[in-house]
Amino acid sequence: MEYKIVSKPAFSVIGRIGSTREGEGFIGRLWQEANEKFPEVSRLAEKNEDGSFAGFWGLMSDEGMNFLPWEDGFTRGLYLAGVEVDGSAKAPEGWVKWDAPAREYIIAPAGPEAFSQALEHIKEQGWSLAGAVYDYTDPKSGEQLQYFPIDKTHRNEVL
Repeated sequence: MEYKIVSKPAFSVIGRIGSTREGEGFIGRLWQEANEKFPEVSRLAEKNEDGSFAGFWGLMSDEGMNFLPWEDGFTRGLYLAGVEVDGSAKAPEGWVKWDAPAREYIIAPAGPEAFSQALEHIKEQGWSLAGAVYDYTDPKSGEQLQYFPIDKTHRNEVL
């Protein structure tokens, strides 16, 4: 599999937050809730030049909110299901805003096998996973991708 590497500046997402402690299927429930209540935040969403939304993100973080990978073999952490917004946007009541740091990412198709293959590719390159992996859905195409933050200077420290 070929991977694309991109540098993405810091960005913000407003969404619904949940935890792996809520049990199996919590991410699907978060997305369902975020989609049902999307009109509450749609006016805050970043838009592309053609007027389409910039993107829907599933941001992950360790439980300490350090944007580190989920703990215990990627089984314990937090998830924010939402839409990309301008950094100055304020989250309405019932919503949460996260500000993701600028990073360099390997982009891979979404999916369980693709996840482990991307991690293996990072390791093979001698790089480190520099933080939590993010889910991204392109609103125009519906394509689902995962963004793996990498650090090319610190070898295999997080993996």
